[in-house]
Amino acid sequence: MLRIALFIGTNLAIMVLLGLIGSIFGVGRDSGLGGLLLMSAVIGMSGSFISLFLSKWMAKRSTGAQVIAQPRNQTEAWLFETVRRQSERVGIGMPEVAVYEASEMNAFATGWNRNNALVAVSTGLLRNMGRSEVEAVLAHEISHVANGDMVTLTLIQGVLNTFVVFISNIVASIVSSALRRNDDDGPGVIDSLVHTLVYMALQIVLGLLASIIVMWFSRRREYRADAGGADLAGRDSMIAALRRLAGDPNDHVLPDEVKAFGISGGKAGGLRALFLTHPPIADRIAALEQMPRTGVVG
Repeated sequence: MLRIALFIGTNLAIMVLLGLIGSIFGVGRDSGLGGLLLMSAVIGMSGSFISLFLSKWMAKRSTGAQVIAQPRNQTEAWLFETVRRQSERVGIGMPEVAVYEASEMNAFATGWNRNNALVAVSTGLLRNMGRSEVEAVLAHEISHVANGDMVTLTLIQGVLNTFVVFISNIVASIVSSALRRNDDDGPGVIDSLVHTLVYMALQIVLGLLASIIVMWFSRRREYRADAGGADLAGRDSMIAALRRLAGDPNDHVLPDEVKAFGISGGKAGGLRALFLTHPPIADRIAALEQMPRTGVVG
């Protein structure tokens, strides 16, 4: 599902905004560590959960995905029925099913809970994959929903955001207090400005480090979704779909809002690989080849 997506960008922006307001007005600065931690949790969790609740709206808006309310052709009818059958099998509510225009082969799932999700596929995927492969891709996305990956990543991001806000405030207070000792005029505008600037800089740096941790969890959950896709659609079909994705000549340009939840996450090397939402496709195929032919949706 929820590598660096606007999901992360949005909650980070909200967190910085709320934290900046709190820093300017001194919220939590004089309430002790307990009060500061509580304030940090409110700020840290707010960004993540606002992003979570807006995820479907952002995904539709950013991709132009058209929800299939009433199938207009055989392909849409097949898509709708396949998602319905897979959803019933894993015990989740029927997601909205959508198609978006893109030359790349990709798909994504998002939504604030497993019974109120969205599954969307690109026109490029429908044009270039056989039905057994498309079914495997859909099964991968349904597994993301069934596994609660969007909520899990939201909670992980929220907890990390909390510590980012907390540590940023602590360090900013230490720095501004140290400078204040050399200021005969006592605390004032300069003190508040130093605290705010240090706080914002630390939020950006620590926020990037937190994103690396979130991306690591995201990559691990891709393996789990692949195993779920193999269970629902067959291991061979899942492997074939991944191989077809690996050979896609188009750039993977899924918008940031839903990049973390697409089946294909692009390529990168060096330090940039730390921010990838997905493991290399070759590694995912190797993991599937080592599992029994009947996987288990974990």
